Amino acid sequence: MRKKIAIVIPSFNEEGNIEIMAKSIKDTMQVLPYDYELIFVDDGSSDNTLVKLKELSQSYDNLFFVELSRNFGHQNALKAGVDIANANAVITMDGDMQHPPELIPELLKKWEEGYDVVYTRREDDKSNSYFKRKTSKGFYSVMNYLSEVNFEPGTADFRLMDEKVVAVFTDFSENELFIRGLVSWLGFKQFALDYVPAERFSGKSKYTMKKMMRFAIQGITSFSTRPLHIAIFLGVGLSLFAFIFYIGYVLYSIYFGHVISGWASVISTIVFFGGLNLIVLGIIGMYIGKLFIQSKQRPNYLIRSTNYK
Repeated sequence: MRKKIAIVIPSFNEEGNIEIMAKSIKDTMQVLPYDYELIFVDDGSSDNTLVKLKELSQSYDNLFFVELSRNFGHQNALKAGVDIANANAVITMDGDMQHPPELIPELLKKWEEGYDVVYTRREDDKSNSYFKRKTSKGFYSVMNYLSEVNFEPGTADFRLMDEKVVAVFTDFSENELFIRGLVSWLGFKQFALDYVPAERFSGKSKYTMKKMMRFAIQGITSFSTRPLHIAIFLGVGLSLFAFIFYIGYVLYSIYFGHVISGWASVISTIVFFGGLNLIVLGIIGMYIGKLFIQSKQRPNYLIRSTNYK
């Protein structure tokens, strides 16, 4: 009996990429000894992505669409596709052609060798700006310092998961998903494949600097409480510094017989410690906010319509 592979592709305003994506995957998969299905997840697109998917589903018997009720974000859309898939293995990839379909046979080969998760590592793309490459490298350095889970630089949401890994993954119900972190945390037998990202076929990247910063904070706070530890050490350290400074001030006053004047230094100190308090409260607030949202137990996504059987 032939094994079945599900390929999940989150799509947000990707009408120009869907058809070439489906064709490229078909060309790759038709020479392989597997049955497969394509599951495109429309993440609240404002263009004709859904219309295009419905048209293609008439031409491809194995192409399915999942329409979310609104834009829930890339990670939630990806999970929606994985949750609905029914296959021996699930491959997730982006719908902009930067994750090359030609790498799928390598993913499947390693899976057949016994690996439960086969993930990809993006090699340094020289076409990216110096700033983006350095910030990406810095992000993973900070993540590895703050988290108990190891994050490899360049990892992406282009991976294969065996059905037993998918069964565990679908049970997760936490908000603010950071899937590459979750997959790393899961363990199982994993293997990494390096790849060179292709050029985006159509459209522009949806990851703005604001979204990248939010994604970084989301990843750090999802897998680590060390920022809270840093806040404690920072508070203790500065309190100790203030105490030593006060003792020095008293000794100076006794020795020289007069006090140190100057309101500027006082105001600067007040502003500094006030700002520090706000930072620490902000860190604590992020964690409390995550607990508040999680306590509501709202679903990660809502499906408006689908043709998946």
